[in-house]
Amino acid sequence: MEQLSLFDDRKTIAPLASRLRPDSLDGFIGQEHLLGKDRLLRRLIDADQIPSMIFWGPPGVGKTTLANIIANKTHASFINFSAVTSGIKEIKEVMARAEDSRIMGIKTVLFVDEIHRFNKAQQDAFLPFVEKGSIILIGATTENPSFEINAALLSRCKVFVLKPLTTDHIRELLAGAIRNPKGFGQTEIAITQELLNAIAVFSNGDARTALNTLEMAITNGAVSAGKITVTEEILEQCTSRKSLLYDKNGEEHYNLISALHKCMRNSDPDAALYWLARMLEAGEDPLYIARRLIRFASEDVGMADSQALPLAVSAYQACHFNGMPECNVNLAHAVTYLSLAPKSNALYVAYGECREDALRTLAEPVPLHLRNAPTKLMEELHYGEGYEYAHDTAEKLTRMSCMPDSLREHTYYRPTVQGAEAGVKERLERIKKWKSGT
Repeated sequence: MEQLSLFDDRKTIAPLASRLRPDSLDGFIGQEHLLGKDRLLRRLIDADQIPSMIFWGPPGVGKTTLANIIANKTHASFINFSAVTSGIKEIKEVMARAEDSRIMGIKTVLFVDEIHRFNKAQQDAFLPFVEKGSIILIGATTENPSFEINAALLSRCKVFVLKPLTTDHIRELLAGAIRNPKGFGQTEIAITQELLNAIAVFSNGDARTALNTLEMAITNGAVSAGKITVTEEILEQCTSRKSLLYDKNGEEHYNLISALHKCMRNSDPDAALYWLARMLEAGEDPLYIARRLIRFASEDVGMADSQALPLAVSAYQACHFNGMPECNVNLAHAVTYLSLAPKSNALYVAYGECREDALRTLAEPVPLHLRNAPTKLMEELHYGEGYEYAHDTAEKLTRMSCMPDSLREHTYYRPTVQGAEAGVKERLERIKKWKSGT
């Protein structure tokens, strides 16, 4: 670990996020699925039995902080290594030091921040030293390790997925920063819970963004009688956002997503894009919007344009890969496509009717001819008897009934003539006519 000199003032002038970085798991916020009681990663850290591993997660969720906690906890030699500033030469020098330490019986933990920035040759340089135990490698990455890290190296590492922090996590972090003597605990700060919540929403799960925003707002706050007051106007200036009080869990959140959905349903791309922009610029999670678009693609477009669903899913993936603000145009693309697509709610209506009948008939048995008969006993009980294999017929159809007797005459899916569903309707009618023998 790096030692500070008597003249090093980084503890006082360092960014807030750096000053508040916890040095133990007790002060760590979030990632309960990894660090909660009896969770694997917590046990490994507490026991100082760290394997080579990769921390994968978005920015500001604690990857580097976890590495620092391990550095404080472990009895091994800890080396902090940056993929941004280091090349093959530096890697070989560090590996040589680690090998010397291994011969002396000392383990070396090597933390590589942004490991995805290393090319294949650079990553390969780590492999022999990981294999023979000269180093315990801890890599941090914001990119999918499956795509960005060599398969041979990845196979020797345990991947831990870190999740974005929740708004509650961020609020807890901000409140702690105001109380903590390393933060603003020695200064009287006047800031409302609404504004703290606005910062939490604005940060979108990124603790570093949240703390940097708080620090900027307090630094630029109004000073009076030894007290610093943060106002909505000051916060808006610090973030360049006008709608900071947008509440992701409040009424306006639901009003806006409702407006977006109804404008797309009404085939009004201009209005839909406007409400999309309102939500994104207010700090809404783009993945939430993308999930709603996926739902819309099946609920309101459906079989009228079956390309709507894969396009909406692709928009979700784009949001996951790009994040804000780059993914705004991906969402705009999907919203415009869905707005202009032909509309059909036939699938939505069909499932609703099916659900009611399914709940009413949960105890009704599956007809014998639709059951498999993998055992002799099942054969003796007539399982599968009377089943007709459609592929054996010229038409690839049979007149076999596939519904329970009580629902034999029920029809759920009634296709419209919108878009591609018109062709679906025509085919379904031909199938039904053939099965009826008319």
